Amino acid sequence: MNVLSLFDGMSCGQLALDRLGINVDVYLAAEIDKYAMSIAKKNYPNTIHLGDVTKIPFNLLPKIDLLMGGSPCQGFSFAGKQLNFDDPRSALFFEFVRLLEETKPKYFLLENVRMKQEYQDVISEHLGVKPIMINSDRFIGQNRVRYYWTNIPVSELPKRPEWNNQYYQWRRVYFRANKSGVCPTLTANMGTGGHNVPLHSEDLKDKLTPNECERLQTVPDNYTEGVSNTQRYKMLGNGWTVDVIAHILKEIKQ
Repeated sequence: MNVLSLFDGMSCGQLALDRLGINVDVYLAAEIDKYAMSIAKKNYPNTIHLGDVTKIPFNLLPKIDLLMGGSPCQGFSFAGKQLNFDDPRSALFFEFVRLLEETKPKYFLLENVRMKQEYQDVISEHLGVKPIMINSDRFIGQNRVRYYWTNIPVSELPKRPEWNNQYYQWRRVYFRANKSGVCPTLTANMGTGGHNVPLHSEDLKDKLTPNECERLQTVPDNYTEGVSNTQRYKMLGNGWTVDVIAHILKEIKQ
């Protein structure tokens, strides 16, 4: 199988394929963050990084069997400014569309955040499928609702466990107890004192460690080791919950 992963980050998609035992012959990754790329290379030395997604030449690519990616979401997110496709980061979605049309893979998977229905409809129209909404809390104790557009048939999701952990959030000026029993959504800025820092108690010194965040993304312990904690938090907040992706991709193997 040849895989093209756009906005690859620290290569959570490769982790999911590895977890399923799906053999990958060539793994091509479009990514520009040097820290995320270094972590991907540390764990998967055969990763071929292509750089900027807008500069990928279709004519030099091999036959692609699986195209996947989670395009930047800052212009879509309810937590963002809701700029729609006018935000240049969210406009990168159309690079996914371009490469989907050019490579014509057998399978594709696009992940993104919760957004207005009108934005969903634009994405669905271009991809020809409607999204499936999955919360990571069906697999691990983190509240992380994401939409997945794919032509892979997705099997029934596991029942949500009764999580009973206690977490807190720092909301810039106050602490908020999370009463759902799961950790609030991990974010890219949680390592810099942003607006959504997950904590064990009402104490900013008691925030989750990078290893704990790895476990909440179902990433192996120390997978992100090798860069600063700030960068580890960033790539984990931007990354995928690996077990969710593995659940979707397992139908390829079957």
